[in-house]
Amino acid sequence: MKVLVVGGGGREHAIIKKLKENPQVTELFALPGNGGISFDATCVPIAATDVDAMVDFAVKEQVDFVVVAPDDPLAMGAVDKLAEHGIPAFGPTAKAAIIESSKVFSKHLMQKYHIPTAQYETFDDAQKAMDYLQEKNQYPIVIKADGLALGKGVIIAQSFHEAQDAVHAIMENHLFGKSGNQIVIEEFLTGPEVSVLAFTDGKTIVPMVSSMDHKRAMDGDRGLNTGGMGTIAPNPYYTREIADRCMKEIFLPTIQAMQAEGRPFKGCLYFGLMLTPKGPMVIEYNCRFGDPEAQVVLPLLESDLLTIMQAVVEERLDQVEVRFSQGAACCVVLASGGYPQKYEVGFEIHGLDEQGNLPNAQVFHAGTKRTEDGKLVTAGGRVLGVTAVSDSLLCAVKEAYSAAASISFPNLHMRADIGRKGLDA
Repeated sequence: MKVLVVGGGGREHAIIKKLKENPQVTELFALPGNGGISFDATCVPIAATDVDAMVDFAVKEQVDFVVVAPDDPLAMGAVDKLAEHGIPAFGPTAKAAIIESSKVFSKHLMQKYHIPTAQYETFDDAQKAMDYLQEKNQYPIVIKADGLALGKGVIIAQSFHEAQDAVHAIMENHLFGKSGNQIVIEEFLTGPEVSVLAFTDGKTIVPMVSSMDHKRAMDGDRGLNTGGMGTIAPNPYYTREIADRCMKEIFLPTIQAMQAEGRPFKGCLYFGLMLTPKGPMVIEYNCRFGDPEAQVVLPLLESDLLTIMQAVVEERLDQVEVRFSQGAACCVVLASGGYPQKYEVGFEIHGLDEQGNLPNAQVFHAGTKRTEDGKLVTAGGRVLGVTAVSDSLLCAVKEAYSAAASISFPNLHMRADIGRKGLDA
């Protein structure tokens, strides 16, 4: 089989490494891929958002199966356009991807179908949003851009002044472009956060092992929000009782709601949850594998990923086994100093073998490039994800940090406390 994975980050590298385990996969393409991915797949210099060029490539190369991993091409209808050419693709249609591409849509969906979430109001007028904030006068409060914003479209304001600045930046200064034409203002929830990815074919839903992301740039959950500085799985706060409750109150109702709306969801649905004193609530949905959640969840998957993905596309997920290891995993992200703001790239990466790997951990390349003389250099904010799998969370954390310590490049930045909250649970 010829398989194409759309995207070029750490999540895509984790998917590619898993797909490689299937002996039926004879050729793997990544579009556009990156330096590290190029050791595992043929990288094609087409942007993930250039949907027409991607479809043309898939048709020309007679690709048998496509995995569309990032949110943007999903929202742009990549899966729909591949289907028009008879090419099966894992991921939701544009109609279903709206569950992530519009926070206004997803909040209204939850309200309509009584899926537990934070209280909220939506606005398309900055002055009305300001009036509401003054009237509400409760802080902290959460302000979200409606559309896609690279995982950075959420601002937690601690005061009216900060909330005012957020509304001004998103709606009037267009910090996130058209994504900020509408905003959601919602109550601030407290409790442990949990990420749950789930395979679904629109009828059956199979949650994967839970995980805990670490979004803030600095230790102790300080600093700016990033795309994620590391993850652990499973999440110790996510008990069997909570999982059963989430299935009954959140997961199944969401799939049924999307069916009822004429937007059946097929692919990987991400549930960002908060375990509040009132019970689990949805913070957000994503229409694809989380990044870096995929880098801890997929290494724990014991079943064959391609087989599961094909069953999702063919709506027979109830007929395949989805099995995860009883162990634990920790992923530590090595980033460029200055990320998520201004940072320099082009630094040579030392400590990896000739294939961009380590002997004692899995290395997922997020922002790397290979130079003409074969060297690996930094090429993004998040550069590498170093993942260790072990019998216990404590061992996985220790092994991930031990492996990460052998890698170096100028201005390297990583958090020193990935997994600490989980170990204290």
